[in-house]
Amino acid sequence: MKPFSFFLAAARPLAACANPGLERFEFREAHMGTEFRLVFYASGPDVAGSAARAAFDRVAELDARLSDYREDSELNRLGEATRGGAIPCTVELSPDLARVLGRALELAERSDGAFDPTLGPYSRLWRRSARQAELPSAERLAEARSAAGWLKVELLPDGRVARLMAADMRFDLGGIAKGDALDQVLAVLRARGIDRALIDGGGDLLAGAAPPSRSGWRIGYQGMGSGRLELSNAALATSGDVYQHVLINGARYSHIIDPQTGLGLTRPTAANVLAPDGITADAVASAICVLGPERGIAWVERLPGVEARVVVAGADGELREERSSGFPSEG
Repeated sequence: MKPFSFFLAAARPLAACANPGLERFEFREAHMGTEFRLVFYASGPDVAGSAARAAFDRVAELDARLSDYREDSELNRLGEATRGGAIPCTVELSPDLARVLGRALELAERSDGAFDPTLGPYSRLWRRSARQAELPSAERLAEARSAAGWLKVELLPDGRVARLMAADMRFDLGGIAKGDALDQVLAVLRARGIDRALIDGGGDLLAGAAPPSRSGWRIGYQGMGSGRLELSNAALATSGDVYQHVLINGARYSHIIDPQTGLGLTRPTAANVLAPDGITADAVASAICVLGPERGIAWVERLPGVEARVVVAGADGELREERSSGFPSEG
């Protein structure tokens, strides 16, 4: 789980609400290897329960398509198409995979490959290395390198067909799929007339309209330092290795893979990203950890509606923070 938490501005009984006819509800369920939490205002328990069930079912549907952990997922079947057959090959995609992979490739291009959805070969290799507490061999890294690289995949003009140009490709949407799930959950709730909602997917947050009689959802963020802000109709994602790292031969490696080396990042980093939607916030948070504070913040300044805070730890343990021009001060 990412190092993130949120706090509601004031504790109230679940049925208490400033707007007549609206009640506050909260639901939790495990999906995508983490916990999804829904907090929203609805007209009654039947409406709320039905909406929550539909929202969680939507997340389960996305996980079945986008997971790189599930061997039977559509994402893993996409990679399987490059094994043992002619290269290049084309594969038709579901609307969900086409949407997320298309956005991932767009951000890969805009970040000069700092965000890369084709790092599945490195991801599997790195998970094995983390379990065994040893670095992968140069030979295995070379094999993974030949199968990875966002320039080796493109979507044809209709957006529903992928053209794969390397053998043994594997995809990893771990840095973007959860953000998309937040967006899809909010869409499900809004289709049922519920807009005053806050969705927490393992620490990544997406807010709809503010709670009754408030200007926003008051949340707290963490990641080598902390702060508070109000969030409405926007997303806040956190990425970093505060809690997810491994020591190998005395060196500290992150779970976030550097596309240039195929290994985990070695500089302790945390990033908080504000964006108009969950899919953007999630992916940008991962990318700027790879880019580092200077390049990452410079890139964010060019992204419409996106703001970020990045903290890195030096060799002496001293923390250094960089913020984009619009990232809010702690409230």
